[in-house]
Amino acid sequence: MGSRIWQREFLGYFDTGGANNGGTEAINGLIELHRRIARGFRNRDNYRLRMLLIGGGLFA
Repeated sequence: MGSRIWQREFLGYFDTGGANNGGTEAINGLIELHRRIARGFRNRDNYRLRMLLIGGGLFA
């Protein structure tokens, strides 16, 4: 039974051409780290800009 628990998910990797959520998890980890660092932000716009900056979505 143990080997069949993840069979569908494991084979799905090959059905989707190797698609996974690794990139999403990496960005989420960065956001969580900076969210803990930025606890003192009182301005929501500044917090949003910081998250965009660390996520690579802010272009000057």
